[in-house]
Amino acid sequence: MGKKGVLLVNLGTPDEPTRGAVYRYLKEFLLDPRVIDIPTVQRNLLVRGFIAPFRSKPASKLYQELWTEAGSPLKVYGYELKEKLQKEMGDEYLVDLAMRYQSPSVESVLTNMLAQNVSELIIVPLFPHYASASTGSVYEEVMRILAKVQGIPKLRFINSFYDHPDFIASIMERAKVHKLEDYDHVLFSYHGLPVRQLVKTDLGNHCNKAKDCCLTISDRNQHCYSAQCHATTKALVKEMGLVEGQYSTCFQSRLGKEPWVEPYTTDVLQQRADAGNKRLLVFCPAFVSDCLETTIEVSVEYKEDFEKMGGEHVQLVDSLNGDPRWVTGLKNIILEA
Repeated sequence: MGKKGVLLVNLGTPDEPTRGAVYRYLKEFLLDPRVIDIPTVQRNLLVRGFIAPFRSKPASKLYQELWTEAGSPLKVYGYELKEKLQKEMGDEYLVDLAMRYQSPSVESVLTNMLAQNVSELIIVPLFPHYASASTGSVYEEVMRILAKVQGIPKLRFINSFYDHPDFIASIMERAKVHKLEDYDHVLFSYHGLPVRQLVKTDLGNHCNKAKDCCLTISDRNQHCYSAQCHATTKALVKEMGLVEGQYSTCFQSRLGKEPWVEPYTTDVLQQRADAGNKRLLVFCPAFVSDCLETTIEVSVEYKEDFEKMGGEHVQLVDSLNGDPRWVTGLKNIILEA
């Protein structure tokens, strides 16, 4: 009946660390109405007139710092994961990788998989936590492409895996190289989102009504990105044996002046420095591959900021990348689907 197609999708990366390539990436990424969810005319003016032209130059310098001989880490680790997962899944499956923005595009990879007569498609957005701007955008792009296809195979989506036992166990495996007793505090730093996007995903008029509404996940806020992040922290601290006061959940990479999910990582860094903490261990569970937000933002920028605040060291726990435990874990997540 044909192989079962498994399409891994990550966010994307510039094709090269040049201003032109970064400009193209930022433009495609930020013009997505699920990413910057404001009216079309305003979004185009903002992205084409300000963000892409003015941020592409400084961002390209950061990408040059991030880049390796093999290319962008996000893509390098993505292909490593693809190859290892293909071996783990066996000949019954056809595993491939696409980027939501830039190359290889979802459309090109999906078209190639359909041409190989797959009997089923399993779409795996590589985002542990659901957000309209990430997983939701992948859903929409896949459906846009398949809407033009007459013979659509059986279709499944992986929605999230924020507290899946194999996901948590894979992070714990990466943490083994670090001794918790060597650090004063543990940070779980997640990618940030505007609060308005959380409110939009809430169909039950629950979001942002109470100060601590994200600390416990239930059927009322099951699609809430922030609640899913807190659920990941809860699962990890249970495995680590941490108690209240030994760890913090925070959110990084905010843009603009409007409210984003709090607390901000930069504010928490200051709080920990003020409390006399010198050494911080940082997990970034929202990213399964190391990228600009982990390697540069945390390991370089936040490290420098914390040292200026009086701290001594910020240690990043490597993302899952192509770790064997994660390959097995992802296989289990897929098979459960």
